[in-house]
Amino acid sequence: MSRIKTLRPSLKTVLQTSTVAGLTAVLLSSGLPSEIKQSFAEPVRVQAPAVPSFANVVDSVSPAVVSVRVQSRARASDEDASNFTFDFGGRGFEDLPDDHPLKRFFREFGGPGPRDGDRADRGRRGPPSEGRLRPRAQGSGFFITEDGYLVTNNHVVSDGSAFTVILNDGTELDAKLVGKDSRTDLAVLKVDANRKFTYVSFADDNKVRVGDWVVAVGNPFGLGGTVTAGIISARGRDIGSGPYDDYLQVDAAVNRGNSGGPTFNLSGEVVGINTAIFSPSGGNVGIAFAIPASVAKDVVDDLIKDGKVSRGWLGVQIQPVTKDIAESLGLSEASGALVVEPQAGSPGEKAGIKKGDIVTALNGEPIKDPRDLARRIAVQRPGATVDVTLWRDGKSESVKLEIGTLPDDTKDTAPDTSEDQTDPGQAGEEALADLGLTVIPSDDGKGVTIASVDPDSDAGDRGLKQGEKIVTVNNQEVKSADDILKVINNAKKDGRSKALFQIEAAEGSRFVALPIAQG
Repeated sequence: MSRIKTLRPSLKTVLQTSTVAGLTAVLLSSGLPSEIKQSFAEPVRVQAPAVPSFANVVDSVSPAVVSVRVQSRARASDEDASNFTFDFGGRGFEDLPDDHPLKRFFREFGGPGPRDGDRADRGRRGPPSEGRLRPRAQGSGFFITEDGYLVTNNHVVSDGSAFTVILNDGTELDAKLVGKDSRTDLAVLKVDANRKFTYVSFADDNKVRVGDWVVAVGNPFGLGGTVTAGIISARGRDIGSGPYDDYLQVDAAVNRGNSGGPTFNLSGEVVGINTAIFSPSGGNVGIAFAIPASVAKDVVDDLIKDGKVSRGWLGVQIQPVTKDIAESLGLSEASGALVVEPQAGSPGEKAGIKKGDIVTALNGEPIKDPRDLARRIAVQRPGATVDVTLWRDGKSESVKLEIGTLPDDTKDTAPDTSEDQTDPGQAGEEALADLGLTVIPSDDGKGVTIASVDPDSDAGDRGLKQGEKIVTVNNQEVKSADDILKVINNAKKDGRSKALFQIEAAEGSRFVALPIAQG
């Protein structure tokens, strides 16, 4: 033990002998060179891993991105809170249920409350005088030509009377509205100035993949020139805003004021235009929606050329084809768009399309679902002739039709069946026990009215209600319970396990596939 202690020098001894002079003496005594240079430690340097930097993209595209300030004419009777109302362009969100998450979001995202740019109006006494310009909204936009055409959202400029574009260097320029389209929430402004603007181009978003990096540049909360980054989270999102929903979902931070701003790929091309976020609080939670470049490019070209968008029109009310519906009609897969009702005088009706038909292809290209059909009809030029493939009576047929022009305020009218409300037990009531229904003949002789629904039946599970009418079964008109049973028995002979019921209610017409008992 003592021997080990002897071999261990004390800390004091180590410190005394670890001087430069002591070290030099040791080296000299061993015959080494006498010139010893002191060396000092270098700062720690770590080689950075190869990660993407967005700086080059941002430097290139930022001059093309602008803030858009909108003013509108206020009426003397308007209350102060009305100056802060954010309009989403009449896109139908008011029709959603009050507890619908999208309605809650749009109420919070665009509802009453101070907006960026409103501070100048605070402290004024009394209501504004008639015709005074008042700040209404503030969003983002971007130049697409060097002579001053720029793109933003329709809901940013909707109802605006004056528009100001603020460049990234702080320059403010007046702009005029060229055109807007509420169905896609796009608008085009024009700045007339004796200068050339830095502009950006649209990407081929067919090459955009989920997981690709993207950069959003815009004016959140009035903080112009703000850059955020993320990835494409999903494609083809339907947020319930209209028949042409086909949004890119991104997780880059997007907030109030980003509307109308561009989302870029790493080549500096616009892959989407920020239009909405999903958030319980109105702030960013990593779910934002952008209009794809392919949609925006066609709409913007039309707005610049004509100031409006002319869309193709088929004129039929459609609904999705479920597995049950496909099985009930003998279709091998659940795809296409089921025609609920052709509108009177529409191109579809003139071409012979009937309720109960399934549109399976357009010009030989398969139709996935109603949204797919709506988008593809919309891009057809009015007057063009197309081939429409239909599934009818268990076989495929084809019709040619001339595409019409979509009316400005196309609305599908639905028959009013409120007068057909019937109490159970009325005379003439007939039971369809296997379906969980009792029915009576309709007063107008069209179909049968549902007198009662067993809540534990398949009909109850699929939402059939007392007072609604069954108009057809498997596309055959019915006027009694016996008519329904005959159609069902024929379906059983054909080996089908479901029958397709056309239901009419106050809110419109729809198709429902109900299981039919075998044996």
